[in-house]
Amino acid sequence: MNDPIWLMLVKGVLVFVVLVLLVLFTIWFERRVVAIMQVRPGPNRNGPFGLLQSLADGLKLAFKEDVMPRTADRVVFIAAPVIAVACAFTAFAVIPFGPEVNVFGIETELQLTDFEVSVLLILACSAVGVYGIVLAGWSSGSTYSLLGALRAAAQVISYEIALGLAVLTVFFQSQLMSTGAIVEAQAQGLPLNFGGAEITLPGWYLIILAPSFVIFVISMVGETNRAPFDLPEAESELVAGFATEYSSLKYASFFLAEYVNMVTMSALCVTLFLGGWAAPFPSSWWPGANEGFMPLVWFFGKVLAFLFFYVWLRGTLPRLRYDQFMRLGWKVLVPVSLVWLMVLAAMNIGLDTENELPTRIAFAGGAAIVVMALIFFWPNRKQYEEPAEPDTGLGGFPVPPMDLAVPPNPRALKELEPANTSAPQMLDSQASPRGPINGSRPTDKGEEE
Repeated sequence: MNDPIWLMLVKGVLVFVVLVLLVLFTIWFERRVVAIMQVRPGPNRNGPFGLLQSLADGLKLAFKEDVMPRTADRVVFIAAPVIAVACAFTAFAVIPFGPEVNVFGIETELQLTDFEVSVLLILACSAVGVYGIVLAGWSSGSTYSLLGALRAAAQVISYEIALGLAVLTVFFQSQLMSTGAIVEAQAQGLPLNFGGAEITLPGWYLIILAPSFVIFVISMVGETNRAPFDLPEAESELVAGFATEYSSLKYASFFLAEYVNMVTMSALCVTLFLGGWAAPFPSSWWPGANEGFMPLVWFFGKVLAFLFFYVWLRGTLPRLRYDQFMRLGWKVLVPVSLVWLMVLAAMNIGLDTENELPTRIAFAGGAAIVVMALIFFWPNRKQYEEPAEPDTGLGGFPVPPMDLAVPPNPRALKELEPANTSAPQMLDSQASPRGPINGSRPTDKGEEE
């Protein structure tokens, strides 16, 4: 792109404004949709339909007291949210919004920048952005924050592999790594003939690479730490996870980065699998649908559909256990992605008319046999067997005993018992000044027990 500097600055400001407005809208949209699912009104006070509620929450956080723990590393504690926000906004720079348009007499594309490996920039920013979360947890000097940071690191490593393998199939199919070029490669439709009637389907990679699309969608939810994969900030376990010790604008920065990552991943999925800014119908139906600024409507419509999918998951599915989450990433998504990549390569070789017929049959048939073998011989999950005896905590998860006796109040003990004195003897020999244990009636001095 050879745009003048002033036009590049205008594009950068517009991208920043669009992302901030989308974040404010997504927060309101999420609260309203979840409220409808739970049969309650949701935000409806500030502004028309409550649209200004997100802005009011942001202003409220800005005026909150900025607290920093004494044990925190001051420099890293402040730099962590900056890293998270910077990586989130940078990743959106290579997303194409539309085709080439005329702005003040200058022909320019509706995209901030693009180059031959622009998709890798998004993946790199997504991977580096987790450093903000890890550093936030480490620098806070809190156990909850550190556990949330470790979970975030393990989560990104696990699901970044499956996400990268899903994107690799798009590279393999299109022979391109530029976001703008991948959108143009999906512009050509897929002609099909059913009973003499010719039907042209969209050339989206969603149709050709359906398994990769499913893997990418699951991985992008885990990559953005959203429910049901929001384990780094699980409030029922870690208070607020890596952001436990943050407040005011620093606290808001992490959630700004989270929602910007949601928008970026949704836009990347639209670009790679749903034709990007192209209209969701053949160009013959409306020749001007993909010209001028009209593609902005199709692009943001698809992005909003994915944002609704995020909200739908949060309002529907409960949070997974950590072992279930890791099992899904390492034992399901990664193996399936590797197998699908090899099958796709074999099918492309088998469908290539330039190869000899025996070679095509061997590769295509081998791919079909591998898929069928995996379907029939995939190991089943081990059935749960009821234990013959209740678990006493030895060799399994620690559980409290069934005949649990209430321990004595330590403040009621007037003197320490010898180390070899057992708990039942202690209970029998000591009395509580606050009253008897287990609610029994107290006895008088002269009354025999």
